[in-house]
Amino acid sequence: MNDAVLRTQTNRQQLQQIIAGLSDGVILIEPDQTILWANEAALRMHGLSDVKGLGATVSEYRERFRLRYRNNHKVAEGHYPIDRVIAGECFTDVVVEVEAAHDEDAYWVHRVRSLVLTDAAGEPDCLVLIIADATDWASAEQRFEKAFNANPAPAVICRLSDLRYVKVNQGFLEMTGYTREQVIGRSVYELDVLEQAERRDLAIEHLGQGTTIPQMQAELKLPEGGTKLVIVAGQPIEVGDEASMLFSFMDLEPRRKAEDALRQSEERFAKAFRLTPIPTLVCSADRLHVIEVNEAFALITEYPAEEVLGKSLTDIGILEGPQANMQLAQALEKSGSLQNVDYAIRKKSGETIECLVSADTVSIQGITCYLLVLMDITERRRSEMELVKAIEAVMQDASWFSQTLIEKLANVRNVNTLKSPGVALADLTARERDVLELICEGLADKEIAGRLTLSPSTVRNHVATLYSKLDVHSRGAAIVWAHERGFSGAKGRRTSRK
Repeated sequence: MNDAVLRTQTNRQQLQQIIAGLSDGVILIEPDQTILWANEAALRMHGLSDVKGLGATVSEYRERFRLRYRNNHKVAEGHYPIDRVIAGECFTDVVVEVEAAHDEDAYWVHRVRSLVLTDAAGEPDCLVLIIADATDWASAEQRFEKAFNANPAPAVICRLSDLRYVKVNQGFLEMTGYTREQVIGRSVYELDVLEQAERRDLAIEHLGQGTTIPQMQAELKLPEGGTKLVIVAGQPIEVGDEASMLFSFMDLEPRRKAEDALRQSEERFAKAFRLTPIPTLVCSADRLHVIEVNEAFALITEYPAEEVLGKSLTDIGILEGPQANMQLAQALEKSGSLQNVDYAIRKKSGETIECLVSADTVSIQGITCYLLVLMDITERRRSEMELVKAIEAVMQDASWFSQTLIEKLANVRNVNTLKSPGVALADLTARERDVLELICEGLADKEIAGRLTLSPSTVRNHVATLYSKLDVHSRGAAIVWAHERGFSGAKGRRTSRK
């Protein structure tokens, strides 16, 4: 053995001793593609205890181990890291997935770099593969990748070194309509996620510093044109040992559409409220303070809007009577609505008008309110009362009218007057019902006395008692009262005089 060979073997032995205890795996390869030696770390990263398991040559290594890139593409023959170092290529940070050909469950991730040792003449003397075990890192990255893609919140990740997007999840693609190819590799200047941001200068400053970007509104440009309103925030993270920024988004478009629809609805309500000819007011549900009145209300009550807005119904004194405000408040609190309830309304001048008040609960800008509608029935009520008085005047002497006409007049009075609980037929004595029946037949007191075999004074007492119980003041009114309750003379009445 000559001195050169001896020196080479001695140097390699020293080299092997130096690298044997390293945590990184080291494989030494002869220029003739013979696998010379591997340290314990390199063997462990291949699931082996002896260098023979790697194969005697580079070709045998390829047969025993299958390699894939991280994108799941198979590493072709001639492109294995061990092939590339044989070709004299120096490289760093090549990440490959390694799988034992005889055992699919044996799986590792290697981060590989190369080293070419030369002799005194500068020729390759020993080829070195230096391997770091990246299995745990890859597993963590894979878990992150799955979580990132499964997260329904739209998100993209840009690399801070060149501000290009390296990851995008399905939520972002669905929210914007972009494809993955339209996002990955583009810069934040091409696809600006901070477009029209509220504090854009601050966001760009934080992006340049790689610090947290606070939440703010922004407008995302869409691939088909138009924009989408979002909340965007940035969080610095590391992806594959590279400083990056995770942008997450919240879609505000549904809220904007809802707000637009609400605004349009409120505008339509306000327009209808102003233009309706029916007096209407809106008051708060908690204290019955007037929030808005329309022009018809101001006309009928003589109160200008500025004199009632912000005041309670009690302070304005619009309801007649001390109990009216309390009754209205209690009714609204109980059911939240009213339907055609009689109230006396006092104008600013002091004049009182009769109104039917209807109300319902509405929500205006998130505030619970009551919408009150007033229908002035003063003239109608006056006409009804005049009609009733005319009927009663005509019916003072009911003997002039036929039974049919009496019934029709009674029905008219019944329709045009308010019924009150009052006395019922059952509250009358048998003798009082007899007297009332004969009154309905059109008999005078003397005729009733003869028919019932009573003295005229006794009949007059019974008639007076009837008037008092029925709350009437004439025979005609008593007849109408009886007809309203389906009670009439059993033997008919005399016909009208010719």
